[in-house]
Amino acid sequence: MVKNINSCHDLESPSFPRCQSGRLKWNFTKPSIMNLPANNTPKRLGDVLTEQRIITPDQLKIALTEQKKTQEQLGKVLVHLGFISEAVLRDFLGETLGHNSVDLSKLVVDHEAIRLVPKSLARRYTLLPISYERASKTLLIAMADVFNILAIDQVTATLDGITVETVLASETEIINAIDNLYGYDLSLDGILHEIETGEIDFQSIALTRNNEYSQPFVRLVDALLSDAVKRNASDVHFEPENGFLRIRYRIDGVLQQIRSLHKNYWSAIAVRLKVMAGMNIAETRIAQDGRISLTLAGRLIDFRVSVQPTVYGENIVLRILDRQRGIVPVDNLGLSDANLMALKLMIARPEGIILLTGPTGSGKTTTLYSILNYLNTEAVNIMTLEDPVEYVLGQVRQTAVNEAVKLDFANGIRSMMRQDPDIILVGEIRDEDTADMAFRAAMTGHQVYSTLHTNSAIGAVPRLLDIGVLPDIIAENTIGIIGQRLIRQLCSACKEPYLPTAMHWQLLGIPQQHLTLYRPVGCEACEHRGYKGRVALMEVLRIDESLQDKIAHRCTTYDIRQHAKQLGFATLAHDGVRRIVEGITSLEEVSRVVDLTSRLNV
Repeated sequence: MVKNINSCHDLESPSFPRCQSGRLKWNFTKPSIMNLPANNTPKRLGDVLTEQRIITPDQLKIALTEQKKTQEQLGKVLVHLGFISEAVLRDFLGETLGHNSVDLSKLVVDHEAIRLVPKSLARRYTLLPISYERASKTLLIAMADVFNILAIDQVTATLDGITVETVLASETEIINAIDNLYGYDLSLDGILHEIETGEIDFQSIALTRNNEYSQPFVRLVDALLSDAVKRNASDVHFEPENGFLRIRYRIDGVLQQIRSLHKNYWSAIAVRLKVMAGMNIAETRIAQDGRISLTLAGRLIDFRVSVQPTVYGENIVLRILDRQRGIVPVDNLGLSDANLMALKLMIARPEGIILLTGPTGSGKTTTLYSILNYLNTEAVNIMTLEDPVEYVLGQVRQTAVNEAVKLDFANGIRSMMRQDPDIILVGEIRDEDTADMAFRAAMTGHQVYSTLHTNSAIGAVPRLLDIGVLPDIIAENTIGIIGQRLIRQLCSACKEPYLPTAMHWQLLGIPQQHLTLYRPVGCEACEHRGYKGRVALMEVLRIDESLQDKIAHRCTTYDIRQHAKQLGFATLAHDGVRRIVEGITSLEEVSRVVDLTSRLNV
């Protein structure tokens, strides 16, 4: 049996045993941050905390003296004495043991997870179920002692056929969360029923911080946000109408209505959202922006909140920023082999500018962050200027545009140039000043990334000319341009094969052959939409010397496109056809996003 890490004052034993508990397979490895001596002598918690300068040697001596009196775990003694906080101890132990840790103070718990584990069991073993993934039948529980095999065995025995995973949390936070969460209905229907049948003091939502979970509107907002994240929504819309409140999620790029509530609910919901986002709840006449950080499904989720006054009240939209899903490895972006090679050749260039084009919501930010993450090493200094910062990257110096202090894109680039950067990300090129500074940075030996709102990769050239950038500057300093769109994937559980018609063959623009296409049907797995998830369509235009000559001589977009095609350039339509032939999406979905009529042989 593995000893409790704090009670024995040892941080590791020579080797952790391997055992199997129900469906859980345990294989404890040695902590990555430990440097064991040759004789494999166990490191003690107090010694390591001292070595890491988290506590002083004097504090350790005091704690050890107190521990002899109380016989409590060393970690608890250090917390009681005020030498270390529970959050610091939790994160330190999580890192040391190679276990994820979670801050329960900002946690939004899944009501399905709470229903699975009885309160008596949670109290007995000091554990809290925090999320349940129905597809994989996996329950995530927070524990103060992740090596308590007996507790995990009991939970596994209670749950039939459900896999249990654990994360580390502080004991006090778990106990408080159990008191707050159990005994209250956390489901949407249950909370709404409670509101309809009870009297609610709307003002207490904003003013009361004690026992927040007793407030049904607090639980209602949490349940809506949790539901949106579980359904992979990218945005949540709260839209007041004349007599009701409409709630819509944007799932896979398409808005769909989730709930309609009476307008009487809106004032309390709006106040709660504004309190969470740090906004002025008394101001209802002007637009406001804010940010919310919560832990849902065991991971940190950010929400970018925008409030806009309308004729029927304040309209609130939340953009969901999931760091875990927002940064995709470059090799997993779904590029064709030719486009992936072209992209890697482009980002290997030491100086110049790479532009990403596409409308709002086309995944440009995800692609940019994926490229930066690919380039992010200790050998380079990466700096970004964004409006606003969406995902926080380690080692990357990120700055948000702030018009109030006159920090716009142009001034921000000018300031960043004095910070010795190797790679610069400019959120968007909007005007001549920003474009001038971005290209000036590219001309002075920096690699620059930015976005531009155009319909295609080649369309970026006339757009830059229209802004006021000289053709010679564009030609000499542009490494490449990427055009991007997002399309929905067919649900693999219910997609239906069919034989294409003559018109379909014309739209595909490929010779008729024995080929099966697929179309959406709809099932429970995809909530009867026929689609589940999204993939990117991309066109990658790498600027070589011949294209530089075309751009410098102000050739038409048609001439540039025809010359690029001769060099192997594949358009968005071509990439869309590839996805259709592979059975990933449907012809109708690609036609919704990309113009395929140019492929008609008429």
